Amino acid sequence: MKKLRFGILSTSSIAPRFIKGVRAAKSCEASALASRNLEKAQEKAALWNVPKAYGSYEELLRSNEIDAAYVAMINSAHYRYAKMALEQGKHVLCEKPFTLSVQESRELFALAREKGLFIMEAQKVLFLPVVQKLKELIRSGSFGAIRMADFSSSFDPGYNTWFFDAEKGGGPLYGNAIYSLQLMQYLFDCRVTDWSGLCTKSQARVENQFSLSLLMENGLLFTNKTSTAVTTAHTGYLYGENGYIEIPDYWKARKAILHYPGQEPVILEYPCEHELMYEVLHVEQCIRKGLTESPLMTEDMTVNAIKVLNAIQKMWFS
Repeated sequence: MKKLRFGILSTSSIAPRFIKGVRAAKSCEASALASRNLEKAQEKAALWNVPKAYGSYEELLRSNEIDAAYVAMINSAHYRYAKMALEQGKHVLCEKPFTLSVQESRELFALAREKGLFIMEAQKVLFLPVVQKLKELIRSGSFGAIRMADFSSSFDPGYNTWFFDAEKGGGPLYGNAIYSLQLMQYLFDCRVTDWSGLCTKSQARVENQFSLSLLMENGLLFTNKTSTAVTTAHTGYLYGENGYIEIPDYWKARKAILHYPGQEPVILEYPCEHELMYEVLHVEQCIRKGLTESPLMTEDMTVNAIKVLNAIQKMWFS
C-alpha cells in the first residue's frame, strides 16, 4: 500500500512533533515542508530529515509531492492556506483553531465536499487511547451522570512572537480553551449552549488569562482556567454521581485516574511516545475510505466551537 504523503506548511514548534507522529504511523510519510524563506525551509528539512523543502507555501501546494497538507502556521493564516490546499486538490488537516470565523469554517467544509477531499480540525486529544476509554466508561454509566467538569492549564508563549497580536489570532482563548471545549463536545455528544467568563488583558488587546464557565445541552457545567501569567495545575476533572475522573495533562493525556468513593484509585495508563500519531492514523483512514469529513471531529463540532469562542472574544473586546 502506498504511503499517504503529508506536506507541512510551517516550521513552527509543532512541526517536528507532527513529523514524528507521521513517522510513528508507519503508513504515512512527511514528504515535504515549506516556510516563507527557502533557506529556513532547507535548514529545517535537513534537521528533521524531510526529503523536500519549499520557500513558499504556495509552491508546496502546487507540487505533486504530497497528498495532504498539514496547515500549522499562525491562526489568522489557517483559512487562506487550507482553502488554497483544497483548490490544489490536497486533503487538509488544519491546526486548531480551524479558522477564526464560522463563515470561513463552513466555506472550507463546503469546498472540501465539492472537491471530494477530506478536511478536519486537528484535535489530537479526541483520538488518544485514554480518551477513547473514558468515553466508553462514561457511556457505560460507571460514574453515573457526569454533572460538572473543570480544566486548568498554563504555558509560556514567549517563543511565539505573534501570540499577543490580535490581528494574527493570538491569545490563549483560541489556542487553549478549544481543547476542553472539543473534548467535552466529543465525550458527551452534545454542544455548548451558554457561556460566561472573565479575562485579564495584555497591552496588545488580547487576553493573557481567563476563567470560563460553559453549559452544555445535557445540563453539564464545566469550567476552563488558562493563564500565561502564572503556573496552574495542568489537569482536567470530570465529576459524576458515583465518583470522579482525574486527567493529568488532559490535552495530551497518557493516563486517567478513576476515583470511586471508599475505594483505592484506579489508574488507566496508555503510554505513547508520539501522541499526534493517533490523529494522523484517523486522518489516513478517513482519506482511504473516501470521506470528506471525520465522523469523530465533525464540521458541527468545529463550527460550534468557533461560534462560542467568537462570542466570548466579542464579549471581552467589543
